[in-house]
Amino acid sequence: MPIDESLPFVAVNIAVLTVSDTRDLASDRSGQTLADRVVAGGHKLADRKIVKDDVASIEAILRGWIADPEVDCVITTGGTGITGRDVTPEAFDRVLEKKIEGFGELFRMLSYAKIGTSTMQSRALGGVAGGTYLFALPGSTGAVKDGWDDILKFQLDARHKPCNLVELMPRLQEHLKG
Repeated sequence: MPIDESLPFVAVNIAVLTVSDTRDLASDRSGQTLADRVVAGGHKLADRKIVKDDVASIEAILRGWIADPEVDCVITTGGTGITGRDVTPEAFDRVLEKKIEGFGELFRMLSYAKIGTSTMQSRALGGVAGGTYLFALPGSTGAVKDGWDDILKFQLDARHKPCNLVELMPRLQEHLKG
């Protein structure tokens, strides 16, 4: 995955949301791991929150960040499994305008090499709403590392070739232009 060092780095404003009924800031290892990687990658941590596994609550935070011009991307951790409390994808369905199908497919492909068929239990997904990228990762620290280190750190780097998500950001809302 080549990075063209001759191009300028463009920092992305990224909000991190942990979806959990049991974690707080002190015990949120996955959210902290993600926040640390965002900052280490040169991006701005625009906000960080923890929310209970509740569709309406998750949706409200997502909509707030989507409406915030200081947030370019939201990455969630947790709530992507298949149990009754796992409702992050359902909240995403309420806000997404377009899905990025390849994100979930790629995440599961990469995850398969590490955890085998257990990856089928992940409903990791990505999409766009209001010109904001949204990505949902599983709640384990390993899944956060995989999602960031193997996919998002490259796609959220304007120097990544042959293409990346950052270069598309100015065009995400072109359908709204008269």
